[in-house]
Amino acid sequence: MWTGRSYDLGKMSFRDLALAYSTYYAIHAYLIVAVISAVVAVRVADSWMPVALGGVAAIVLYPFAWYLIHRFILHSRSLYKSRWTAASWKRIHFDHHQDPHRLEVLFGALWTTLPTIALVTIPVGWLLGGIAGGAAALSAGLITTCVYVFCHCVQHLNYKPRSAFLKRIKQRHLAHHFHSERGNFGIVSFLPDRLFGTWYGGAGDIPRSPTVFNLGYDRAEAARYPYVAQLTGAPPRDRPPLANEAELGQAAATELWMPRKRAAR
Repeated sequence: MWTGRSYDLGKMSFRDLALAYSTYYAIHAYLIVAVISAVVAVRVADSWMPVALGGVAAIVLYPFAWYLIHRFILHSRSLYKSRWTAASWKRIHFDHHQDPHRLEVLFGALWTTLPTIALVTIPVGWLLGGIAGGAAALSAGLITTCVYVFCHCVQHLNYKPRSAFLKRIKQRHLAHHFHSERGNFGIVSFLPDRLFGTWYGGAGDIPRSPTVFNLGYDRAEAARYPYVAQLTGAPPRDRPPLANEAELGQAAATELWMPRKRAAR
């Protein structure tokens, strides 16, 4: 289903998204490793306590780990300045801000996500519950990742959630993409944003960022550090492709992105 295809969330239904999500290889990989880790945790545990401690710790830690990675690594301007990290930064975050409707970009790159999830969850679980705790933490972290990825997809889908919770986190996340990338770093939980002073509720709370689409990698920066532009084959955009002023104004006013006028290919 995914071979040679690019999916546009602005032209997809909820059913289309569910089908595409369920057939993506990274989701399969997360679930397979999660099941294996859960089996290991249960088999080696001498009680339910280390399994529970590891799983709960991973779930509690997850939004804070995501916040720190998103804010200080994915939005770091140092990554595009080196030829050794430019390609990774482009793939895992710059492309997403340049065109937030590209579904395949939202899934991330498995070769970066899986090691990161393991690095964040296993040590904490291990400290709390040994091998069983580490395995349980990895399993819980991977399941949480699947939930986060799906919610992230819904946030960029041409779809108005019925759930008040989904509607609220969609508005907060789209503000990050279309008003200011300097806040609202969460996906499902915005508690770290509130604790660390980067949460904002609406377009009137902070000024609109001029770098919300290019993350600071504008034409001047591309001239100084051409690595990402060379990989893209074009200068960085200051707005998503085919977006017009009316759509951008609507997005800033309502914090809900209007679908672009092009079909998935």
